[in-house]
Amino acid sequence: MNENDRRVEQFKSEISDLKLRGESGEGEKRWLIVGIVLALVGIALAVFGAIQVGEYGGDPANQRAYMAQGSFMGLALIIVGAALFIRYSLARYMRFWLVRMTYESRANTDRLVDAIERAAGLDVDPSLDTIAPPQQVVYPAGTHSGPTTAVPGQSGPA
Repeated sequence: MNENDRRVEQFKSEISDLKLRGESGEGEKRWLIVGIVLALVGIALAVFGAIQVGEYGGDPANQRAYMAQGSFMGLALIIVGAALFIRYSLARYMRFWLVRMTYESRANTDRLVDAIERAAGLDVDPSLDTIAPPQQVVYPAGTHSGPTTAVPGQSGPA
């Protein structure tokens, strides 16, 4: 199993440890379709209301009635449908974006840790996922009490 597969399995196990309620995308998909249908019905109703006003709205009272029944209700359905569509399509996108950012962040952290370990002179055993102890540094006699571990960026004993 390569490093990436191991990380994916570790990520899956950490997510399952959170005990989150898992749900399928069917509910979101259903609301997304409802939003599209409402917008389309709203467009049809608005057009139908406009036609009714033009053909049968001889006096102002009839015109207002046809406008209220068709055009205004159609516009309301268009707004509600568009809001549902935008909300659920953005939710899907943002969830995908969050998972992608989490994955990339973990990959960047792994690369940064590897770079720090290489710069510190630590021997990393990838199969054990452990770090070997740093090399012992022996200073000339009389400069300190005994061998100590090397500290990067420091010229004397730790």
